[in-house]
Amino acid sequence: MRAAVARSLRQLRRLARHHAEGRAPINRLTRQQNTLILRGSASRSLCTVRHDDEHGRFVSPAVESLRNMFSTAAADSIKDVPRGGPMVEYEKRIASGDLVDGDSFQVDTIQQLQRLYEDLVENEEACQLDRYQSSEKSGRRRWLWSRLIAQPSTQSPVKGLYLYGGVGTGKTMLMDLFYEQLPANWRKKRIHFHDFMLNVHSRLQMHKGVSDPLDMVAAEISDEAIILCLDEFMVTDVADAMILNRLFRHLFSKGVVLVSTSNRAPDQLYEGGLQRNLFLPFIDTLKERCISHPIGSAVDYRQLGSAGEGFYFIGSECSTVLKQKFQSLIGDEEPTPQTVEVVMGRHLEVPLGANGCAYFQFEDLCDRPIGAADYFGLFKKFHTLAVEGVPKFGYHNRTAAYRFVTLVDVMYENKGRLLCTAEAEPIELFENVVTVAEAQKSSPRSSRSQKSDDPDLCVDNELGFAKDRTISRLTELNSREYLEDFEAKWQHPLHAVDNGGDVVLA
Repeated sequence: MRAAVARSLRQLRRLARHHAEGRAPINRLTRQQNTLILRGSASRSLCTVRHDDEHGRFVSPAVESLRNMFSTAAADSIKDVPRGGPMVEYEKRIASGDLVDGDSFQVDTIQQLQRLYEDLVENEEACQLDRYQSSEKSGRRRWLWSRLIAQPSTQSPVKGLYLYGGVGTGKTMLMDLFYEQLPANWRKKRIHFHDFMLNVHSRLQMHKGVSDPLDMVAAEISDEAIILCLDEFMVTDVADAMILNRLFRHLFSKGVVLVSTSNRAPDQLYEGGLQRNLFLPFIDTLKERCISHPIGSAVDYRQLGSAGEGFYFIGSECSTVLKQKFQSLIGDEEPTPQTVEVVMGRHLEVPLGANGCAYFQFEDLCDRPIGAADYFGLFKKFHTLAVEGVPKFGYHNRTAAYRFVTLVDVMYENKGRLLCTAEAEPIELFENVVTVAEAQKSSPRSSRSQKSDDPDLCVDNELGFAKDRTISRLTELNSREYLEDFEAKWQHPLHAVDNGGDVVLA
């Protein structure tokens, strides 16, 4: 019954639109009544139409047909028809005080998301968004069938959205707000970019031997989600860079609509990366299928909270305090070495773990050949991470810096808790990491760290852009607001340790 009501409503929308465009004669009163039925509750709208017989003479055949088929069940079903959208929710949160009012950059962005939301609602049937009306065939069966019978491209009539801008400007919050307003019965998925690519590589392993495994993977992903929301789009891995163009061409041809956030504009993605010329077609594909929208706000909302309330201990002499804090969290349990299973049969060795808390030396976590898959596996088993000995970063430990950036990203995505000792405050950890433009500005003679007057200066565009996000997230991870939310979730209160005043809490 719900499907029938939804179909009738879509037909009514199309009829009203055709009339409004002059394809058939209709008077103003008829358009008002059609709008009344679409936007109001079913019972109130029908009652209003019936109230005045004079008005009733102008009701179109589609409205009359819809009136005859409505029942109490149908009236309840109408509540599932998407209304409102991210703009309404955004205004509610401002009114409640959850969000700060007056950021024109965020308003511009939420307007773009509202436009996308309305386009999707308008094209729900064409985009095949309803998961319950989609084919029940598995991705593999559908892929095999498409090999036998040529399938036309089914690119979505709706373009996606690529949001980019500085750290802490609310990109992720706005995308999540948009995602939460999408109907539950739609095929949708929200995932961090790192996690998404790990999933893609895992699927590729499963489909070895297939003539075009990327097409197979794209078929599976599109079966699960037509609206794909990717957070923190950042390409640093050459293996990812080489498959993105073909992967997304397949995804877009299967109707997928991409919504993503990034610190980088499309033309800056994978800048300076190996074999970037092979990556450039992906940028063209991305710009063709997504509207690029910058968020120009200079406000880092993560640093507006109580940044000085966390457990970021400065100085190697604080290792004793870190161990005490770790012990207080695990209680009477005895920490032991543990093993975490991650994707594709990999395992991560945890030096000490107990009661949801893991303890690592920095070298064990970021100075070994491990990456995002290991970190995601770690936070599936542990909610709190203690890291001893985070160093300042430069040319000599550039690879470890990349891993630390990824670790913080994964921790933030999984809403984990961090305790650590470090050589310096977050902003000082990366003071020797700069972009090419920053290096040329400070020393025009230098464009590479090897040639710089400072032998430990690391000139790296990707790391130079990513550091601001990491500094911002480290600040938020150690804020009172973040820790209170964590404690409410896990019910593991974290109390400060008084060691005589030598510990700096960042």
